[in-house]
Amino acid sequence: MDFDFAAEQPKLIQLGLGVVAFLAFVGLMLLVLDRAPMRQKARLHAAILLAPAVLLLSIGLLVPAIRTTLLSFMSGDSATFVGLDNYGWMFTQPEALLTLRNTLVWVVLVPLLVTSVGLLYAVLVDRTRFEAIAKSLVFLPMAISFVGAGIIWKFVYAYRQSGEDQIGLLNQLVVWLGGEPVQWLQEPPLNTVFLIVVMVWIQAGFATVVLSAAIKGIPQEIVEAARLDGAGPMQMFFRVTLPAIRPAVVVVLVTQSIGTLKLFDIVRTMTGGQFDTSVIAVEMYNNAFRYGETGKGAALAVFLFVLVTPIIIYQIRNLRRAR
Repeated sequence: MDFDFAAEQPKLIQLGLGVVAFLAFVGLMLLVLDRAPMRQKARLHAAILLAPAVLLLSIGLLVPAIRTTLLSFMSGDSATFVGLDNYGWMFTQPEALLTLRNTLVWVVLVPLLVTSVGLLYAVLVDRTRFEAIAKSLVFLPMAISFVGAGIIWKFVYAYRQSGEDQIGLLNQLVVWLGGEPVQWLQEPPLNTVFLIVVMVWIQAGFATVVLSAAIKGIPQEIVEAARLDGAGPMQMFFRVTLPAIRPAVVVVLVTQSIGTLKLFDIVRTMTGGQFDTSVIAVEMYNNAFRYGETGKGAALAVFLFVLVTPIIIYQIRNLRRAR
């Protein structure tokens, strides 16, 4: 394919002007900083360096957040002010209440399961001969995107009618054991649990690595003193290990809670939110971009932001206490 220089010339000129403007801006910043009085240099230096980041954050986060909040009080076509009607729909209509219930189930189960599986695995493989290999295996799913994991597990749960060759691993095991194939992703409410399994499979490696590092940070003097006092394995875990790694456990729980609230990819890929599996992010996308209900989609987005904010504040406070 030949490159049409004449057609692309205006774009190249614009690109060149953009680069020149950026370099000129950087040069002007350095010049101002160099000639500023010594007492004002530190504050001026911070202000100039922070200004681009603040500007970009305002454009990328603040302005969309304000616009989304305003849209949440408008009708689907954004032409009529409807007040709190969209929020009323969220807490009164059965389909919206089902979405909120599913999200609650995800937020309760996923952090607990991920943290429990990661902690159990970290304790079991700690200081074993094949620790590095074991951690690598459990961490491998983290390298797969949520969409990729959803496609993989969709094949695991795949269903074909009785008498046909099963391509789904789970249904093939059921058939081998003499049972009938099941439509795993179409049977509420268990289908939500099967989707949660995918999330736990992906995130357990993250929890394992974080908690394993915390376990290795426990002073050996404390461990040896507990053993000399006659502490058994269970007492060691609940009275020494768990209290010592509490900050790491909190980090994992908080991180998983935030990630679960924003969950979209797995549900969208595997069920599309059908069969009573929808969550807030999926329903927000469907209303805003598929059904033309911009106001309802915006209301769900605002509600999601409200849910995430307290968790973030809690984590920030924990970090400040740790410092």
